[in-house]
Amino acid sequence: MMPNITRGGQMGGLMVYLAGAGKSNEHEEQHLVGGNSAVVTMHGYGVLDRDTALAIAKDLDEPRVKLGVEVTRQARITDPDTGESITTRVAADVWHCSLSLRAEEGQLSDEKWGAISQDFMDRMGFTEASGKADCRWVAVRHGLSTNGNDHVHIAVSLVREDGTKAPTHNDFKRAQGICRDLERDYGLEQLESRERGIGERGIKPAEQARAQRTGTEVEAHKLERIVRSASVASLDEGEFVRRIRRGGALVRPRFAAGRDDVVAGYSVALRPEKGAQPVWYGGGRLARDLTLPRMREGWPDSPQSAQGAVDEWRATSKNPWQYRPVAPGREETTPDPKLWKQYTDEIKQLRVQMREIPFEDRAGWAHLARDTAGAFAAWSQRVEATPGPLAQTARDLSRTAQIRAHESKPKAAGRVSVAGATMMLLQASTQGQGTMAEAIMLRQLASTVKAVMDMHTAIGEAQRASQLDRTLREQYSQVRDRLPAIVRTETGQPGSAMPTPAQDLDPELAKIVQAAQRGQVVPGTGTPVPTPIESHKPQTTVTPNERDGHER
Repeated sequence: MMPNITRGGQMGGLMVYLAGAGKSNEHEEQHLVGGNSAVVTMHGYGVLDRDTALAIAKDLDEPRVKLGVEVTRQARITDPDTGESITTRVAADVWHCSLSLRAEEGQLSDEKWGAISQDFMDRMGFTEASGKADCRWVAVRHGLSTNGNDHVHIAVSLVREDGTKAPTHNDFKRAQGICRDLERDYGLEQLESRERGIGERGIKPAEQARAQRTGTEVEAHKLERIVRSASVASLDEGEFVRRIRRGGALVRPRFAAGRDDVVAGYSVALRPEKGAQPVWYGGGRLARDLTLPRMREGWPDSPQSAQGAVDEWRATSKNPWQYRPVAPGREETTPDPKLWKQYTDEIKQLRVQMREIPFEDRAGWAHLARDTAGAFAAWSQRVEATPGPLAQTARDLSRTAQIRAHESKPKAAGRVSVAGATMMLLQASTQGQGTMAEAIMLRQLASTVKAVMDMHTAIGEAQRASQLDRTLREQYSQVRDRLPAIVRTETGQPGSAMPTPAQDLDPELAKIVQAAQRGQVVPGTGTPVPTPIESHKPQTTVTPNERDGHER
């Protein structure tokens, strides 16, 4: 964890900057995560706006203003008239420190940053823990830096509640030493690589070990998949809220300051075991492209959809545990199986549209990667009891979607949506059987992944291209081999009967057809996950159709 300290004399200016959009529009969901109990109680944890930021600055500055205390430091400045460097005294009552994690360490929860900030302030001697009066302070979090670092800003008034001045001698060196201690105390050491199986992207080694020991998934990964599939499958924001509930997660909004009709962010949690407290994750902590502003780029913006979303957010904010949808929609019904072909064709159309998108258009390719990752995430959520190749493919592909905020832009008008295909993969009822329709859709999705891989290759990102290549060769093949083999009808269309000669097919399908012609078993007739083994029961006489329906 890296500290960076500056001093100045404009508390209002600092707070307005922290609550603003940032130099590159990188600030998202600006909110408090810690501070003096009175200040936090007064202003809460909602998204900050300019007026709230100025009100907080006024509260922080109150001891200095009312007690008439002046804090200055010596500084060298350049005279604008003569150009000469002179020594003078400047205001220095505002102490500002940012605490930043390396991008590789991932992101922490608001609660964790709040605890770290409080410990940091205690050890720096700015609180009552020092035996002296409090300095007023707040900790602000506003998303990742332009370099992808998770961080928090601490703003402190150096005039204590009793009018005495807080010392700052050797503050930078002390801050560095305290950060080293906090790294050990909070398990924030440089995590080892994923390949060694010790930790990854901000997930503590102990958390990963516990998940492996209990046979469960790391919570943040499961929540990412739930949110990602719900985001892409939904046609609007209200449907997104309802799908989070159907995915088995708790969800709550973060309203804009002083409002209950403007939602600026959200957080999700898995339902904990009895007696335990839920652990909440903001969308930005799950993935950079899962913040509410970023997801809204893919949804329509109309008064009707906005009101529908607000109604659902209000309903869940009252009690996330007992949330009931205000206006249930298509997520409550089983889709018509006839829609498989329509939505598969839409993926094909999308690939054709992407041929016209320049490789340098990172926002356009990020939308494609995000939608395709959502489709794999939805499929995984429906058929994988534990994370498997579908879940891993979604995670690998989603990294392309996580571009910086200032690089992102709304989805281009007229672009084909993947929402329908994702909805089918999330909701379809196949009684546990892999279908030919799924096999055909998988092939189109794999071609989309290949297009993203080609984009990375074209712009010189060999490492990302290599990762996606491994995904296609390893993860995709596992799923493909558990689905029915695709053969072509006499018309040349994908089907399950009347195959064309093997030489007219691509090499992959030719092998399958040739094997079938030799009387060999054609692989791939199940779901992407192993079929559960049940205890033996006495056999009963059933028809062939009934047997197929019950034994899969």
